[in-house]
Amino acid sequence: MHRYKAQAATVLLTALAPASWGTTYAITTRLLPPGHPLFAGLMRALPAGLLALAITRVLPRGPWWWKTAVLGLLNIGPMPLLFVAAERLPGGVAATLGAAQPLLAAGLGLAVLHDRPTARRLAWGVLGVIGVGLVVLGPGARLDAVGVLAGLGHTATMAAGVVLTKRWGRPPGVGPLALTGWQLTVGGLLLLPLTLVTEGVPQRIDAGAAGGYLWLGSMGGLIAYTLWFRGIGRLPVAASAPLVLLSPLVATVIGIAQGESLSPLQTLGFALALTALVAAQLGPAGRKTTGTEKEKRPDDERDEGNEGDAGDGGGEGVDGRDGAAHDHRRARGHRDGRWPGGHRGERARTPRAGVVPEAGE
Repeated sequence: MHRYKAQAATVLLTALAPASWGTTYAITTRLLPPGHPLFAGLMRALPAGLLALAITRVLPRGPWWWKTAVLGLLNIGPMPLLFVAAERLPGGVAATLGAAQPLLAAGLGLAVLHDRPTARRLAWGVLGVIGVGLVVLGPGARLDAVGVLAGLGHTATMAAGVVLTKRWGRPPGVGPLALTGWQLTVGGLLLLPLTLVTEGVPQRIDAGAAGGYLWLGSMGGLIAYTLWFRGIGRLPVAASAPLVLLSPLVATVIGIAQGESLSPLQTLGFALALTALVAAQLGPAGRKTTGTEKEKRPDDERDEGNEGDAGDGGGEGVDGRDGAAHDHRRARGHRDGRWPGGHRGERARTPRAGVVPEAGE
């Protein structure tokens, strides 16, 4: 029961990230100077990344230099594409393009992580995209080709970033804040020369724009990405990726608060998307973790620094286990005599205190 409560808390904290990203569209169109998507991405990434480095005082080591460069390029580098989509498309339309991320992440997860999503979760992912589409896509939706390509490009790179973040996890002793700082700094340094050469600094930054940049860099940047990378390390891809549906839903709620109204069809779509989001988190329960397995791998709740340092992105949720690997471990346990049914003539060992027997034994 404690593990399920911990996973629910992880889901709620991780959900704060895409929920905060849903405010990006309103802030971009109402507060930020137009025509400066690179500068907006730079202000969201580099100051927050340098602040995280100053707080943690931890730098990458060994192969984590190039891994950080790749993750920063995928997760942070394409950030200006999001602002391009927000400027050239209605907020809801731009957010809808991001709703396709769960399906892209599922496909990449199958190829990279060999994580086969269930038909149930794929169905909920498709229904979630349909629901978001019903909310924000209507006869009056203005579609701009550049904006659509920018939104899809940002969605695709974020999906790849989610999968590789899950695949590589984190190095031992490194927390999510340090990992976030590395990536934000790398992404910001990549954007810095491009911004100075192509856009420059906006001629006028008023108080509203300064507040918008501050929000994007703090809650929408450092805090959101720290929670996001922490959640990716602890949750299966099939559970974390659908959380991005919160982004267009939050954008819709902001529109309603500003006086917009939903038609009956849009209301149906909103309810469908919200149902798909919740249902994606309610996967079938997995088996309990045994005491032996707790000794062999770091526990997320006990050791924050070691979370996710396994090569395949350890710290996966209870429903993210591979059945074939479990069967192999069980067969090995039988051969060693640790579980009943060992080699003939060998007496099965009594489990030590704290070891939870397998279900059905």
